[in-house]
Amino acid sequence: MGKIIAMEFGADHLRLIDQRKLPKEYTVFECATYQDCIFAIKDMVVRGAPAIGAAAAYGVVMAAKQFAGLAESEFRKRMELAIDELSAARPTAVNLMWAMDRMRRSLNAALGGTNESIWLASRKEADAIIAEEIDRSERVSSFGNALVPGNATILTHCNTGSLAVPGPGTALGIIRAAHRSGKGISVYADETRPRLQGARLTAWELLEEGIPVTLIADSVAATLIRDGKIDLVIVGADRIATNGDTANKIGTFMLSVISKHYGVPFYIAAPISTIDFGCAGGDHIVIEERGPEEVTHIDGIRIAPQGVRVYNPAFDVTPAENISGIVTEQGVLYPPFVDAIAQLGH
Repeated sequence: MGKIIAMEFGADHLRLIDQRKLPKEYTVFECATYQDCIFAIKDMVVRGAPAIGAAAAYGVVMAAKQFAGLAESEFRKRMELAIDELSAARPTAVNLMWAMDRMRRSLNAALGGTNESIWLASRKEADAIIAEEIDRSERVSSFGNALVPGNATILTHCNTGSLAVPGPGTALGIIRAAHRSGKGISVYADETRPRLQGARLTAWELLEEGIPVTLIADSVAATLIRDGKIDLVIVGADRIATNGDTANKIGTFMLSVISKHYGVPFYIAAPISTIDFGCAGGDHIVIEERGPEEVTHIDGIRIAPQGVRVYNPAFDVTPAENISGIVTEQGVLYPPFVDAIAQLGH
């Protein structure tokens, strides 16, 4: 298929690869309004922290087009509401809030101009966000590649490639860079219950690029790590606290505990936009809980008994002491993460 372009903004609408339907169907979901964008984020048409932020930025652009005919006071009121609604579409990924803060500043700076100039300013800022995210993921991939030894077997969890991050990806970007540099790597991909992003998306992306990949049930990872079959674990992040605690897809914490116990390096790969500089530790991170049907059903088919109670957190928090390093676009951060993160420009 070649290079995956998961997100494109046309003259007045956003085109997204519909990740709910992969790998069975390769279809495009079109957002014509900011409300469409909110739905796409909530329903996981688009997912992955950097991609969510970029998509929401274009949601603001579409809102500016929708409200272009209003008087300035009403226009501003409706735009603020749209930004607030987009910010609340998913609560854990800090890139979403970061992107909305940027779009709000851009909007405030442009107010007083014509409706067309305000729309153009919003479009310029959204284009800048996605361009910067592409550059960041390319640099994350390069720095992370230096951590991967030749002939390494890598374990990854969830999906962190071009579907989740504009550009080559974060953890999957590192894997791509290692493969392209001829290191002879192979990958184990967790299926990532309950939404199976590893099975549906990561395995698909790796196969598309010809990278050797073996799909496993999440519960197999511990045995592989214990038996010395994994050289390093690389995962992404949806929010990183200033002490290095990291929120990522549910199941990540478990992998970090097992990796630490058996001495396997455990790396987080994420752009600095994923660091929440206002969050001191993981106990302050809001963990999104999703609907029970994600656990009780697969592809719309019920697999659990009617009436069973379900607990379905979308993320968990990995404590900093379980993390070997955090790969960013400015290089690899090592413990103590409080000091390393404090030295970053942001």
